[in-house]
Amino acid sequence: MSEAVTCEVLDGVAILTMDNPPVNALGHAVREGLWTHLGAIAQDDTVRAVILRAEGRTFPAGADVREFGSPRAAPILSQVCDRLEACSKPVIAEIHGTALGGGLELALACHFRLADKSAKMGLPEVNLGVLPGGGGTQRLPRLVGAEVALDMMLSGKPVHAQQAEATGLIDKAVNKNLRQATMATARNLIAHNAGPRPTRAQTVGLGDPAGFATAVAAARTRHATTQRVNIARIINCVEAASLLPFEVGLAMERQAFDELETGPQAVALRHAFFAERRAAKIPEREGATLREVKTIGVVGAGTMGSGIAISCLDAGFPVTLLERNSEGLEAGLAKIRTNYENSVAKGRIDAQTQSDRMARLTGSTDMQDLGAVDLVIEAVFEDETVKRDVFAQLDQVMRSGAILATNTSYLDIDALAATISRPEDVVGYHFFSPAHIMKLLEVVVGSKTDPNVVATGFALAKKLRKVPVRAGVADGFIGNRILAAYRLAADFMVEDGATPAQIDHAMRVYGFPLGPYQVLDMAGLDISWARRKRLAAVRNPKDRYVAIGDKICEKGWFGQKTGRGYYVYGGENGPIENPDVLAIIDAERLEKGIAPRSFSDDEIQMRCVAAMANEGARLLDEAVALRPSDIDVVELYGYGYPRHRGGPMMAADQLGLLTVENALKSYQPEERQFWSPSPLFAELIKNGRHFSDLNEQ
Repeated sequence: MSEAVTCEVLDGVAILTMDNPPVNALGHAVREGLWTHLGAIAQDDTVRAVILRAEGRTFPAGADVREFGSPRAAPILSQVCDRLEACSKPVIAEIHGTALGGGLELALACHFRLADKSAKMGLPEVNLGVLPGGGGTQRLPRLVGAEVALDMMLSGKPVHAQQAEATGLIDKAVNKNLRQATMATARNLIAHNAGPRPTRAQTVGLGDPAGFATAVAAARTRHATTQRVNIARIINCVEAASLLPFEVGLAMERQAFDELETGPQAVALRHAFFAERRAAKIPEREGATLREVKTIGVVGAGTMGSGIAISCLDAGFPVTLLERNSEGLEAGLAKIRTNYENSVAKGRIDAQTQSDRMARLTGSTDMQDLGAVDLVIEAVFEDETVKRDVFAQLDQVMRSGAILATNTSYLDIDALAATISRPEDVVGYHFFSPAHIMKLLEVVVGSKTDPNVVATGFALAKKLRKVPVRAGVADGFIGNRILAAYRLAADFMVEDGATPAQIDHAMRVYGFPLGPYQVLDMAGLDISWARRKRLAAVRNPKDRYVAIGDKICEKGWFGQKTGRGYYVYGGENGPIENPDVLAIIDAERLEKGIAPRSFSDDEIQMRCVAAMANEGARLLDEAVALRPSDIDVVELYGYGYPRHRGGPMMAADQLGLLTVENALKSYQPEERQFWSPSPLFAELIKNGRHFSDLNEQ
């Protein structure tokens, strides 16, 4: 008998208790224990009611992630749910913590559901490329109707107990003494000789067929252009709940789950899930002594500095925001104040929370005020001279052992660290804009950075609710190195015959929310122009150089902020392709003697993905990135890479490394050095391996 599930009979009530720390995941031991105990309960005439509960901090929070993508030993979850629902004695689910995925499906298979008022319930399978596979697509709509069921399944977001009670998902949200309440309910059912109440027999959610059909049609319209194949299957299965017999709907759900689980999107989404967790495993955390960080200083009150300050305030830190003059400081403080006022207006936080966070914020124009803080994050203009000056001042005032982090996007952290007396305290924190919203944080490790400083950065990232990824020192680190390759591949195609709008369209079709030229316009063309000018001195004159972006900037067109860039802004119909940019492109082609040719969406996508994967392989060769999945995490969280593709390294694995290498070689006659495949491709192909095989090394 599995120890993951125990059974105690008290006054005719069988109490089934799941105990599988830390989150009571529904692994084989739990499923087998439930199956066996339910079989015994069915034969025990002394049992007249059943309570299903869990020890620890939560009701089952989903499947055992170690079983993802592999055959599951019987009984599988759907079988357990069916046996639970078929129990001849009334079964009460006692829900606390977070009942997610299979955990909620277990509760749906019970006959009655009580939940602690703080509990949350959800079906997040959509985020893993599958759908609820334990009967959830059939049972949930019978309780709450199509609109609520589809919202839960397609968003993957959990609902609070009070909302669950209001929709009929649970019978009652209990304010206190949940265990006492469920036992009282069980005894009451026994006293009234009540029998089971199978969810499959419920019809309240099916009571308005026209409304049900309307909700299904609305969901189809809303997701008509989605590339996520599981979304259409979820909608179909929910529709089946109202049109087909229960058993037929279950069979349809099972078939859809099995087909989706082994599909490329589910594989990529599982990869993304594990990659985020793997990124936290860095060598510096072994035996580390974390430095104390209780107070934070931020130098620079511009857009990035203000966003970083908000992120730190949100995490509960006292923050000193420093600017060189009072005008700049007041502008930064106003940004922060306005952000919190908007959050209150939208109901995201209450007025007291706003007041508490603003009370932790101190503005200053005196560098001496940073002398006592534990960590300073420098977020001034991306100019090495400016940053060196700030570093020199901070070196004079910061206390011994305090951490100095730079938010540079491209600059050499080792060169900056070498200018002060404490290079071991210097680390890169590359936030992404807007810093209080974007989840990615590249923690850039210099050659002399103390390992304890690196480990402290990862611990801080968790408090800031960021996803940290370790990066070595290199121009652009991981993310911007990949971005530069992506943009260069796009620029070559534009010069050879594509238009920026065609490139943008193809990459949106691939799954990016915006194409590369839309992103350039949004970020400001002057930012990448400044980098190109900075690198001009070290550029190999033999390398192909596309000057289109430079010539646009020379016109003073920097994108959205100036009303013109690759697109023209401000019109009634939204951005339109800039005809003057098309003229610049034509002139460049004429000057270089390039005869324009056409590009298909497939070729555009392949060239861009191959360029990104190849640059990623080079980053691995150079030890800038620890593992391929770290590169994918950076691209997913920092650059909008479509999650159902898994990231450029996973995409290369799924395309086939030989296919990608051959594509790179076929492009080489055009730009030999840029397209030259990393030797890592040949090494992996020779040994029958993939990038994913390197992730656990």
